[in-house]
Amino acid sequence: MVNIKRTGMDKKGMLSLQDLINFAKQNPKSNEIGAIATFTGVVRGYTHEGDIVQKLELEAYEEVAEHALQTISDELRRKPGIVDVLIHHLIGTFTIGEEMVYVVVTGKSRKVVFSTLIKAVERYKHEVPVWKKEYLKDGKNYWISEK
Repeated sequence: MVNIKRTGMDKKGMLSLQDLINFAKQNPKSNEIGAIATFTGVVRGYTHEGDIVQKLELEAYEEVAEHALQTISDELRRKPGIVDVLIHHLIGTFTIGEEMVYVVVTGKSRKVVFSTLIKAVERYKHEVPVWKKEYLKDGKNYWISEK
């Protein structure tokens, strides 16, 4: 198994969702786990405007991103009923359908893990400095923040 921590900015291909689930099950409080919820973000084949995407390039300010992911995980882990929150955002170049982010939430019940999973996803989308460059089929490319 790869060396895993609770959160991180990882190079594409360094870990899998199953690696994170296995890590979550090794938590010292694993006997409290009654539910595991996961989110896997994948590269979509079109933009919100309907343009066809060929690939996506992801970069991050890794030190700041790692800190933001850790903060989110630490805060959400304090919720009653939550055992652990793992968030890993991958960086590199991705083609359509490739996985680029994993979130794993373990807890005492499905209700608490589902609501926490949604919060974790919304928070990393808004708080973690990850930049995406879209490469379109028509040859155009741009950093999404430029739009």
